[in-house]
Amino acid sequence: MNLTGPWDRSRVDEFLADARIPVRIGCRTPAGDPWMVSLWFRWDGTIHCATGADADVVGFLESDDRVSFEISTNDPPYMGVRGRGRATVTTDGDKRVLRSLLERYLGGTDSELGDRLLRPDREEVHVRIDPERLHSWDFTGRMPAGPDRTD
Repeated sequence: MNLTGPWDRSRVDEFLADARIPVRIGCRTPAGDPWMVSLWFRWDGTIHCATGADADVVGFLESDDRVSFEISTNDPPYMGVRGRGRATVTTDGDKRVLRSLLERYLGGTDSELGDRLLRPDREEVHVRIDPERLHSWDFTGRMPAGPDRTD
């Protein structure tokens, strides 16, 4: 994997492991049009997401597995990681990936959203992105923190 930008691999891993913001994924439709979707993710050297088996992005990724992605802060000072790679889509029959994401983002599966997403009749898939290139950026040194930030 090609890594560029100010962060080394351990800082990239730390940022992505701690981030509780969605990954923005860019792909192409079968007609060749650009498409963007935001999904919850977890990082272990690859990006793991979950979505409904009937989501448009599933068919798009099955047609063309090339993706771009970005995980970045929403408040100044802006920082993040962007890249490109290949996506694979597999069935998540026991909803293991989805459960891990509900834990990560909501602190558990016991919620109205958890109940809706974990319904037995809802088919779920695991979207795995294997990065080929990562680029980090960090504007901390040249941008003040936002008004609600203390760091």
